[in-house]
Amino acid sequence: MLAKTKWLTPARFLTMGYLIVISIGAFLLSLPMATVNGQGLNLVDALFTATSATAVTGLIVVDTATYLTRFGQSVVLLLIQIGGFGFMTTSTLFALLLGRKITFRERIIIREELNHFSLSGVIKLARYVIVLTLAIELSGALLLFFKFKNNLPLSQAIFFSVFHAISAFCNAGFALFSNSLENFIGDYYINFVITTLFILGGLGFAVIADLYQKRRFKALSLNSKLVLVTTLILILIGTIGIFLLELSNPDTFGELTLKDELISAYFQGVTPRTAGFNTIPIGKLTQGSLFLIIILMFIGASPGSTGGGLKTTTIGVLIVATYSLIIGKQDVELFKRRLSQITVYKALAVTIVSLLVIIMATLTLSITERFDFIHVFFETVSAYATVGLSTGITGDLSTIGRVLITIIMFTGRVGPLTLAMALGEREKNNKIRYPEEKILIG
Repeated sequence: MLAKTKWLTPARFLTMGYLIVISIGAFLLSLPMATVNGQGLNLVDALFTATSATAVTGLIVVDTATYLTRFGQSVVLLLIQIGGFGFMTTSTLFALLLGRKITFRERIIIREELNHFSLSGVIKLARYVIVLTLAIELSGALLLFFKFKNNLPLSQAIFFSVFHAISAFCNAGFALFSNSLENFIGDYYINFVITTLFILGGLGFAVIADLYQKRRFKALSLNSKLVLVTTLILILIGTIGIFLLELSNPDTFGELTLKDELISAYFQGVTPRTAGFNTIPIGKLTQGSLFLIIILMFIGASPGSTGGGLKTTTIGVLIVATYSLIIGKQDVELFKRRLSQITVYKALAVTIVSLLVIIMATLTLSITERFDFIHVFFETVSAYATVGLSTGITGDLSTIGRVLITIIMFTGRVGPLTLAMALGEREKNNKIRYPEEKILIG
């Protein structure tokens, strides 16, 4: 699986792996059998769609429901599953099925992709990821089937159930309905099944395993505690924020009952955590709601999950570090544990790099595209955080815009991981320490 060459570092191997998967996906989507018109997707649109699926983003330039054939939709589904598993986890699955031994270097890459702390138990975790993913997706598909079978032919109901269960758990946001899930705005069953799937997918496999094994909050690892607390706070902020900001908006909540408004606010408040589905039209949201969603998209899901974004732990570490500085604490402490300096440095570095990428991409798209700034900004953050929500401009992007968004989605999928790995690989114990000198801050 991995050539023993010095230049092929884990970061480069993962990047090349995703590029290969995207290239194969783009080729398959360009085949005549992939589209209803029998012409296949052109190169730019094929790359865009394949990248969006592999990066579990969900942004689309063609309607998945009506433009792609069942073959094309199946290709998208396969790419979503690979992206949700992770490239190395997928490779591990095939290696295990073939009875092949996983080498030491391959274990290092699996550890980095799954954001595991050590090599110990990394193959066990990879197996757990595979089994857990398939089990949750199967459960989700069965729950959705009970609903879809009432309105769709049997074969279509089965495919729709499997597709949306995988898309939801992998936080992909692809749907086989042209308006995403707007038809189910008042359907509590569909709303809760879909949100449960992508919230579980966004927690991270290590956190779910920790919860299953220990079952008590006090016994959980510091990482799991921070993920769960941050996730709960963000769910509350998103739900309450969307409800208050859209309460007087006739284009979204105008004709809904109070119960439907609450469930819609909940769904739209949690979906920016990189899920990408929507039950109310994003393009009709207020400016305040769009900005709140941008913030939630930027934060994203948790490490080692199927979602993207800055990650809940990153923002949690930065907030705790800032609070410690304000109150004059020398150490950054959380749940009676002290965080290392390198953890704070990595959180800060990932945040700054992410902001720089988003700023440069937004500025470029503002020049190449003729849309309002808030829509361009929204699209950029959605692509980088691999969310998939859009105000409706994706299909109208220029060729340059589509290529740029494709690059942003790919960067969002492998960039933060690559940066974290690079920081870890270059860590050295300096033999020389220079004299300390202060500079003014703030």
